[in-house]
Amino acid sequence: MRILATVLTTILLSAALLEAHPGASIAVSRNGTIYIVDTGAGLFSIEPGGRTTRLEGPAFHWFAFDPDSRFVKTPWPSLPGAEFHSAGTHPTLVLSSDYPVTIGADGKFYFPDPTQGEQVRIVGIEPSGARAVRATLPKIERRGKPIRWINGLAAAADGSLFYTEDRLIRKIDRSGNVSTVVGIPSVPNCTKVPGIEEDGMEPYLRGLAIAADGTIYVAASGCSALLKVDVNHRVTPILRSSPPWSPTAVAVSGRDVFVLEYLHTPGDNRREWIPRVRKIAASGAVTVIGTGTRQ
Repeated sequence: MRILATVLTTILLSAALLEAHPGASIAVSRNGTIYIVDTGAGLFSIEPGGRTTRLEGPAFHWFAFDPDSRFVKTPWPSLPGAEFHSAGTHPTLVLSSDYPVTIGADGKFYFPDPTQGEQVRIVGIEPSGARAVRATLPKIERRGKPIRWINGLAAAADGSLFYTEDRLIRKIDRSGNVSTVVGIPSVPNCTKVPGIEEDGMEPYLRGLAIAADGTIYVAASGCSALLKVDVNHRVTPILRSSPPWSPTAVAVSGRDVFVLEYLHTPGDNRREWIPRVRKIAASGAVTVIGTGTRQ
């Protein structure tokens, strides 16, 4: 058992090193405060007036937004090479070091668990810590080789979950059935960014958000673009970044869309990954809400 645990930890840590990338979580509260994860500096809030505040919490890659603090005292599972951490109250942000996470319409915290068997499982956790498997995902590949992670995870109001692979958006219904929503093999006028240049990764879909009407917004991090997928599965780029800036995550608040972008670099120096937030208003106007979180 000790040898197996050591091998598994090595596999997960190797995957994390190969997948070194900036953070990919953004959320907007009911009062308009924006929350982002800065993988080089920690957790931050941006108030409607523009004031940026450093919050409690480690500089992880993802978080799940828990406005009612139902998970503030949850006993989190111990997983090889990975960690969950509850930070703050009203809201609480459940930070995740290695896996994209979300809280579903059913009130459960969800994460992808690669530690059992050859396929990734989506596991739901109750505030009490009780766990249950929601779905076992189809095998995931990159350049013909199996991998054991997903790039993004989001919840929809109807109780379904959505996740991203490099070129796919998939859906998990309330019964745990998995289907492909849309394949996105390429993005028109794709502009590559430093650190995401490996062939076979583009468009490298990452963070995503589901609007109330079923529209999907997804960050094509490998092509410096934010994509809109309508209910008829038509894919349209609606925002471009100028490399080395590239989007990693997206949030929807009312009719506005908020995009977390990072200054990508080819290395793994997280202090060089500077975040910024841009807002796409219902009118289509694009504004920068904040650039950088460090003094």
